[in-house]
Amino acid sequence: MELKEKLLSSFWGLDSSVEVAEHINDLRGDAIKVFEQYGFPSKKQEAWKYTSLNKIVNRDYVLEPKGDIAVDFNQVKKYFLHDLDSYAIVFIDGVYSAHLSQTTHDGMDICLLSAALTKPRFRAIIENYFNKAANSESMVSLNTAFASEGAFVYIPKHKSVEKPIQIIHFSTGNDSALLLQPRNLIIADENAHVQIIERYQSLSSHPVFTNVVTEIFGEKRSQIDYYKVQNDFEDASLIDHTFINQETESNCSVHTFSFGGKLIRNNLNFSQNGEHVESTLKGITIIGEKQHVDHSTLVNHNSPNCESHQDYKGIFGDQSTGVFNGRIIVDKLAQKTNAFQANNNILISDKATINTKPQLEIFADDVKCSHGCTVGQLDEDALFYMRTRGIPKKEAQALLTYAFANNVLETVKIPELKQRINKLIANKLGVNIGFNL
Repeated sequence: MELKEKLLSSFWGLDSSVEVAEHINDLRGDAIKVFEQYGFPSKKQEAWKYTSLNKIVNRDYVLEPKGDIAVDFNQVKKYFLHDLDSYAIVFIDGVYSAHLSQTTHDGMDICLLSAALTKPRFRAIIENYFNKAANSESMVSLNTAFASEGAFVYIPKHKSVEKPIQIIHFSTGNDSALLLQPRNLIIADENAHVQIIERYQSLSSHPVFTNVVTEIFGEKRSQIDYYKVQNDFEDASLIDHTFINQETESNCSVHTFSFGGKLIRNNLNFSQNGEHVESTLKGITIIGEKQHVDHSTLVNHNSPNCESHQDYKGIFGDQSTGVFNGRIIVDKLAQKTNAFQANNNILISDKATINTKPQLEIFADDVKCSHGCTVGQLDEDALFYMRTRGIPKKEAQALLTYAFANNVLETVKIPELKQRINKLIANKLGVNIGFNL
């Protein structure tokens, strides 16, 4: 049975014993109809022109993983920032792991989405926010139809979360091929501050396909720093949809570090809905072999006097493929917009490929907007200079590559995370260099 038909038949057989608000069930019914009509995206669609899902969806996935999977902390501790005091929301094969998590309802809510969907005290929040930022693209609709678990974070007015939140989804590989569909809902109310680190991680080489949707809402004068660490096994694939709605004077930054996995597609959509909003999108991609990473970004400037800054760096080796499709849309009302977009790439192999398409759509006349992309190789003169100073070629290449990506790392606000990313970069480059912070 093809995966689409398997999903459709599984949906109509969903267990209805879990009580959720009636409008959530209505949303799920509408969403499955969208997926039934459009199915999985294909390269015939412009937005998916350079990314094919054929090799991913042509598998027999387990849709309902086994529950009560026991995982020892020693088995997974290397994937935590264990030297960082933090809250943690941890899932194993889509099931919440209480013994690996640290949640709270003390002055804020850092807990499970299922709690928010089923408990009356969260009803008003869910009605105001759930599925209000996400679009109806087919993969998003598929997630809306099936997702019932994920992270729920609500930070009330004037609250600054003193320590970061780690959201980690592990897949064990106990099932031969697993399809996961987490859903995360993040809300920072007026003047609230929060830092979040997100990771999807396999614990074995078994195939896993994760289709995740995250909705983030930044109310007036809120500040949100969101970090995505993507460094999975070679047969793990991730389709990540993140939707961010920002209100007046809010500041939201998303850093995406893509170092491993078979196929990664990051759909990152910002919507600026008030004046003096600032949005930051930054990323580093370092891949090799036949890995594929696709960054698709969209920033909607809907209000005047706002800024957005995009800076994506890519290093591609072997037969890897990179895609960058960045759009900035400036509405006719969004005067005094300042929008910047850059995508710079280095090919360290003749067989590596990068497809880059920065786009500006401007309907206002008093704006400052720029975009650009570069594709090249490491500077041979700089390499020669460093080698004449006694630095081996491999280390010289690593230093130049690190310097190329460093301006993205400089804006990471969590020192422990910056140190971890430094180590991951060194591992990807295959050198032992003690990069300083």
